[in-house]
Amino acid sequence: MNPHGSYGGDMTVGPGAEAPGAGQAGPLDAIDRGIVTALRGDGRLSIRALAAQLNISRANAYARVQRLEGSGVITGYTATINPQRCGYGVSAYVYLKISQQSWKSVRQRVAAIPEIEHGALVAGENDIVLLVRTRDTASLRDLVLTKFHEMPDVLSTQTVLIFDELPLPLAEHPATRPGSG
Repeated sequence: MNPHGSYGGDMTVGPGAEAPGAGQAGPLDAIDRGIVTALRGDGRLSIRALAAQLNISRANAYARVQRLEGSGVITGYTATINPQRCGYGVSAYVYLKISQQSWKSVRQRVAAIPEIEHGALVAGENDIVLLVRTRDTASLRDLVLTKFHEMPDVLSTQTVLIFDELPLPLAEHPATRPGSG
C-alpha cells in the first residue's frame, strides 16, 4: 500500500492476483454504469442515496452493488487525496526498459516502493510506466538513480515531470460509456 491509497491494478503482486482481463464480467447496463459513475464520484455514498440518485429500489441497488463487487467490476473503495497537501510536491512518469522475461521480478520490486502510485506493463519502446510522487526533486533523483538504476533487470529509465494533472471527468470515463462492458 502506498501513501496515496491502495492500488489494486495490473502491478499488484500477491495471492489471487489475476492477469488483466481475466474473469471479465458481462456487459454493464445503464443502471450498472450509473452505479459505477456514482461510486467513482463518491465511494462513501449510501445504498439509500445511490438508489434515490438512480431511481431504483434500495434492494435493487444493494443487489447490483453486491454483484458488481462479486464479479470484480468494483474492486474496492479508496480516498482520493491531494498529493501536494500530503507533502508530495513532485509527480512524474518514469518509463522503465527491462531485460526480457524479467517483468515478474521487476514488478515485485517496484510494488514495494511507496513512492509509486500506479504502474502498468506497456507495449512499445518501454516496458513499464510508473506514476511516482516524491517530496521534492532530490527525492525523485534518488528514486530514479538509486532504486531504479540499481535494479539488475532495469536497462534504462526515462523520467517525464508532470506540471499539472488533467483529470478525466467521471461522466466521460470509458467504464461508464455504453458498450464499454
